Amino acid sequence: MDVLTKPLIVGVRFQKAGKIYHFNASTCPDIQIGDFAVVETSRGRQVGQVIAFISDPPPPPEGTWKTIQRKATPRDLVLRQIYQKKEMEIVVNCREKAKELGYHGLKIVAAEFSFDGEKVSILYSSEMEGKVDLKRLRNAIQKMYPKVNIEWRLIGPRDVAKLMGGLGACGLENRCCSQFLTEFSPISIKMAKEQGISLTPTEITGMCGRLRCCLVYEYEQYVEARKQLPKRGKQVVTPQGEGKVVDVYPLKLSVVVEFPSGIQKEFPVNQLEPWEELQALKAKAQSPCQSNGNGGCACGK
Repeated sequence: MDVLTKPLIVGVRFQKAGKIYHFNASTCPDIQIGDFAVVETSRGRQVGQVIAFISDPPPPPEGTWKTIQRKATPRDLVLRQIYQKKEMEIVVNCREKAKELGYHGLKIVAAEFSFDGEKVSILYSSEMEGKVDLKRLRNAIQKMYPKVNIEWRLIGPRDVAKLMGGLGACGLENRCCSQFLTEFSPISIKMAKEQGISLTPTEITGMCGRLRCCLVYEYEQYVEARKQLPKRGKQVVTPQGEGKVVDVYPLKLSVVVEFPSGIQKEFPVNQLEPWEELQALKAKAQSPCQSNGNGGCACGK
């Protein structure tokens, strides 16, 4: 595509620490980072904030980027605030009605109005076994808001923790997911093992009951660092003699070596020599020269 006709793509966010979506802003060439804009989404018209200009965006998922309709006006922002206040009203009404109808284990987490107030998404999670039949609750809430198109959306434990906010399992005042994580990364128990973290559930699970998101933060550094270090149980040669590796510190690029005397000492990896190489040199020194039994040949024996 010619540089002159290249579309102006911007990243737009609709919630704090929310996912960033790409939109074509060519119709608003004067738009700036921090501006609010009105856009069309799968959940109706929304007001979002421009977070970044995307110089090299990935291919759009639907073949083309959706277009920013216009910059938001002061009236748009006031209207947005009005509907945001109504969202809590809907959440309270849904919770009371769910309790009244006997939906125990159903958690109404949040409600999200579209910009024009024509549609609202009710986000909920469930601890009830099997698929939950929400028909009675849906009908009851729809009667309370007959002019609004209501969508019910089931979300997972990690999304619940993100939306609810609060202290992190580590004591952080604001949970990572609520503060800066825009997307959830796949987390596995292998990541905890690689970093030498205790596998006690309270040590590796977050407030959502799932593996902590922070397990992924330094995982790659640990993987790369371990490639440069001998494994536990490996025999190595140090400046103070031969010993066995009993512990490793990947981020320090050092290991703890235990000597035959039982004494343990930490050494940086650049002071270690492979035990196998020392044994090979010893074997070579003890074996006779194959070419000249009396020595004096190129092999040095």
